[in-house]
Amino acid sequence: MRPDALLYPAPEGLYCPEGGFYVDPVRPVEQALVTHGHSDHARPGHVNVLATRQTLDIMRLRYGDGFCASEQAAVFGEELLVNGVKVSFHPAGHVLGSAQISIEKNGTRIVVSGDYKRRPDPTCAVYVPVACDVFITEATFGLPVFHHPDPMDEIGKLLASLRQFPERTHLVGAYALGKAQRVIRLLRDAGYAEPIYIHGAMEKLCDYYIEEGIDLGELLPATIESRDKSAFKGAVVIGPSSAFADRWARRFNEPLPAFASGWMMVRQRAKQPGVDL
Repeated sequence: MRPDALLYPAPEGLYCPEGGFYVDPVRPVEQALVTHGHSDHARPGHVNVLATRQTLDIMRLRYGDGFCASEQAAVFGEELLVNGVKVSFHPAGHVLGSAQISIEKNGTRIVVSGDYKRRPDPTCAVYVPVACDVFITEATFGLPVFHHPDPMDEIGKLLASLRQFPERTHLVGAYALGKAQRVIRLLRDAGYAEPIYIHGAMEKLCDYYIEEGIDLGELLPATIESRDKSAFKGAVVIGPSSAFADRWARRFNEPLPAFASGWMMVRQRAKQPGVDL
């Protein structure tokens, strides 16, 4: 079977005509297969959604109980038939619940990765390579400039800055789903046992990670109103990057802004105003 007869790009997203479903559709559809919970892949409004249980849970946290009409949870490695097309989900190593989706019929197998990460991440299942005829992936960091350093070396920079500037609040900008929890877990693995303060936008997702057995240590809300500002001296505060331009960020004690992002490999991004670390 020709690969483009099994899966091809349509206005709604990648479409499998044999199975009558879309993968990570950008518009509401009848049947959606979703790789993971980030909003550029998981959108509300579909009739039926097939995804891992954790991705379904994350969609519910982000969009509410009515994010779809019906849902079906896929187990890693389990083979399912969707209108005669063999489908299976495999760990993508990106965020909690993230999956590569294998689509197979008449001897042709296509794997759609969504986003994936080969380096082990302590907050999600490790990436598993899947043999296939066609592999479809995003290539956000596919250019040669992106040689990402060891994560613990980067955490070491943050810990060194905390020692150097013990009076300053270190604000770390990170995506609310996946990156924030990874940074927290890496800090814990590096021996940082102090409370970590988190922006309110991250509380539900961090709580969910903890419910799923990811030990994030002691997390406290990063609210200024009920605390003396001096309580944040030498503290680590993690929040979404968008909050750094808000009054919220300026209320802390001599805030030192840091960003946890693959984009920091681009010198212009790393040197932009508001990035100290």
